[in-house]
Amino acid sequence: MEGDTQRRLQAGAGEPKGSGMDRPIAAPPAWRRLVIPVGVVMLLVVAGAGGLLSRGGKVYRVPLDRLTLATAEEGIFEDFIPVRAAVAPYLTAYLTTDQGGTVRQVLVEDGATVKSGQALIILSNPALQLQVAAQQLVFEQTRFQYQRDLLDIEHHISKLRGDLARDKILLDGNAIAPSTYKQEQEEDAYYTKLRAATMESRDAEQRVRTTQLTGSPVHAGGPSAGDISNAGVNALTIRAPMDGQLSALDAQVGQSKPQGAVLGQVNSADRFKLTAQVDEFHLGRIAIGQEALFTVNGRDYKAKIAKVYPQVANGTFKVDLYFDPLPPSGIHVGQAIDLKMEMGGASSTLMIANGPFYQDTGGNWAFVLLPDGLSAIKRPIRLGRRNPQFVEVIDGLQAGDQVVVSGYEAYQKMDRLVIERQSETH
Repeated sequence: MEGDTQRRLQAGAGEPKGSGMDRPIAAPPAWRRLVIPVGVVMLLVVAGAGGLLSRGGKVYRVPLDRLTLATAEEGIFEDFIPVRAAVAPYLTAYLTTDQGGTVRQVLVEDGATVKSGQALIILSNPALQLQVAAQQLVFEQTRFQYQRDLLDIEHHISKLRGDLARDKILLDGNAIAPSTYKQEQEEDAYYTKLRAATMESRDAEQRVRTTQLTGSPVHAGGPSAGDISNAGVNALTIRAPMDGQLSALDAQVGQSKPQGAVLGQVNSADRFKLTAQVDEFHLGRIAIGQEALFTVNGRDYKAKIAKVYPQVANGTFKVDLYFDPLPPSGIHVGQAIDLKMEMGGASSTLMIANGPFYQDTGGNWAFVLLPDGLSAIKRPIRLGRRNPQFVEVIDGLQAGDQVVVSGYEAYQKMDRLVIERQSETH
């Protein structure tokens, strides 16, 4: 029986392939069974990622009603910046104390119209009054000394002139030597110069003494004791330096005011200017003579920059503007006026509406709507000048392109916006 079995096995081994007899098949390895499914998945992932990148990378879905769109178009661009200015007096003169003291009397009220030279405030200063009295005494003593010196010089000159007249006769008669007469002439010339120098010294000393006391020079005719006394009193009387309106009055009876204190100001009542604070970003583009346009009561007016203050404080600098040619009627100090400060002439250019997107991107890129209107892609652009309404387009956009000009804060790092229409959200 074993022999029959061996013969059957040997006979089976010699049969050709494809015979109808069954035989066992070995199972393939596990890694070979996974190759195809894994490969398919990887291809799908790569294809999906490639499709995503080709359509904009990171995607953000946003409802249409949350976007503001603007169309790039050719137009006339006006290069200006909006500035709020205030009406200010054309001239301002401050009331300061030449001498300190206590406020004894206030003769006018704040806001009053005053005339040049009008007394406004009277101070009291007993120490100054004593100083004036002592100065008067010194002044009188000095003046007496100069008078005595001048009298002595005049007497000497008078005596010399008499001697010269007499000796001229003697010289003509050869009664005296010529050298004697010449010596008398030289002495006369000396005392004449001494008299002039003494008078000049007297006047100069009196002017200096009076100026030191009162803080102001005295008339050239030479001061007197009364001049000094009056000057001392005048130093305690604050007067209007010009015609105008008194404002910012800071003086109450009984208050003590130091020397140099500001007690108020007088503003020109019929002449005005404009003052404005401008963002420091524009400091290099602001110059004297630039024009500004504004409207008051439906009428258009002009002003020109007259002075630029280069000091920057709190991110702004100050400019003064004069009306060109005349200010509007009925304006008043402190009135606010909105200006369009021209930075350059109007020109035709490609532009888009200004919007919050500029602050988010610095004008370096924007989301531009695709032709299908269903999405917007991130595109590099270059923007130039801007005003409150429009931004100049230098590169990256063409006329007719629609741009998202609302803020990009929520999707600043995205590459594509998928726009959800209202019908898609229901």
